[in-house]
Amino acid sequence: MADRKYEENGFSGETPTPIPAFDPPPKPKRNKFAFACAILASMTSILLGYDIGVMSGAGIFIKEDLKISDVQLEIVMGVLNLYSLLGSCAAGRTSDWIGRRYTIVLASVIFFAGSLLMGFAVNYAFLMVGRFVAGIAVGYALMIAPVYTAEVSPASSRGFLTSFPEVFINIGILLGYVSNVALSKLPTHLGWRLMLGIGAIPAVFLAIAVLAMPESPRWLVLQGRLSDAKRVLDKTSDSEQESQVRLTDIKDAAGIPPESHDDIVQVPKLSSHGEGVWKDLLLRPTPAVRHILIAGVGIHFFQQTSGIDAVVLYSPKIFEKAGISKKHLLLATVAVGFIKTLSILVATFFVDRVGRRRLLLVSVGGMIVSLASLGTSLMVIDRFKEDKLAWAVALAVVSVLAFVAMFSMGLGPIAWIYSSEIFPLRLRAQGTGIGVGVNRVMSGVISMTFISLYKAVTIGGAFLIFMAVAVVGWLFIYLLLPETRGKTLEEMQNLFGGLFRWRSTMRELEKNADVNGNGQVQLGVNHG
Repeated sequence: MADRKYEENGFSGETPTPIPAFDPPPKPKRNKFAFACAILASMTSILLGYDIGVMSGAGIFIKEDLKISDVQLEIVMGVLNLYSLLGSCAAGRTSDWIGRRYTIVLASVIFFAGSLLMGFAVNYAFLMVGRFVAGIAVGYALMIAPVYTAEVSPASSRGFLTSFPEVFINIGILLGYVSNVALSKLPTHLGWRLMLGIGAIPAVFLAIAVLAMPESPRWLVLQGRLSDAKRVLDKTSDSEQESQVRLTDIKDAAGIPPESHDDIVQVPKLSSHGEGVWKDLLLRPTPAVRHILIAGVGIHFFQQTSGIDAVVLYSPKIFEKAGISKKHLLLATVAVGFIKTLSILVATFFVDRVGRRRLLLVSVGGMIVSLASLGTSLMVIDRFKEDKLAWAVALAVVSVLAFVAMFSMGLGPIAWIYSSEIFPLRLRAQGTGIGVGVNRVMSGVISMTFISLYKAVTIGGAFLIFMAVAVVGWLFIYLLLPETRGKTLEEMQNLFGGLFRWRSTMRELEKNADVNGNGQVQLGVNHG
């Protein structure tokens, strides 16, 4: 009966075979091994998060104990970000030399030393030495964690896994806030030293745990270790076919002939340790590389200049200006850390479903609204100090929480995801290092000048300035950043090169994909 109906509709023969284009294969389950590797690598980011969170409260006690000025406090709060620039610049070459995995171990060891130095600091100069050492470690961790995670992740879950570093930064911030509350009752000279010194404990466990994960398959290929790379790819891919495709793509990007299948092969000298990379990246970039560099650096620039570190580091000061009593300041910062950590789960679970670009636009749009309401409410509170307007205080608190929530659901994690996945293999470590360097410089500038800025233009005016920067950032994302969801790391260059014309390139690629799709979707469609 079914066959007769099929013939009556203008077709003949047996019951038709399902058309693959209309019956797609089920989505593969998440690769548990790649998940575990991403977790271990990303946990290094706890170190930065903890330092950011703990300094927001420790700064209050440091200023009281060491009798330092507001300018000195600004410097000690934010200078770690500038010091981390040195670490991020060195991390690219170091990770190409000793591997991604041992670079993460090195970051943990250096942070361990920096935490001890800060914890035992007897004066301001000694504390600054500890900040310098810890800053180097933070630079290493910030650059290498997203790079390793992107390189080990299958395309189907790369966005999900590469968001993990930002997840752990937020967990670290929350732990730092909790540490502030827990240790704030201790004597002033002891409390802030314990707050900073405790950071040495997780560094030890991280250094040991990271040794359990494999090396990046892309780094192994650059060393000519094809068999080792294949074993890692087999474990971290969704299928054997994907593993073979990834290996072929990486070999091609590294300049290794596709017919080379030996366990160990000779790699072209130019690709081995990054010689000529800076020339190709900065001096004579192709149109695609130029677009990628602008996108990768720009997204990090706007991530920091929109004011996130001012909110996170100086949240006690913001809440104090908003009228929150001193005994509740540190508890209020815990609420910031909790909301920030909870909100990042939105990006973690939706970045591979909704896409990078859409989440970025929604996130930055929400930040603009939150900064506008925060700046306005703080200006009203400052104008009517004696009246203590309850609605303005409530609006300021809600605006802070909304701002960190919108940041964490988009711009916070996706800046790291996007910049770590768009650079070509040979330029990836150094290109990502530049993005991280810009991130740290702007973070340092914002955190080291915020007190001076709000004294000059009022605290409400400072956040309205951040709002204006966020508006420019939204336009930058809308005009220049193509969607990268679902693309392999080796396909990225096809999306870039046109700057404002990337949409036409995207449409052409999608058109070519339809034409090359074996024409299966056209079967059975007859308009003649």
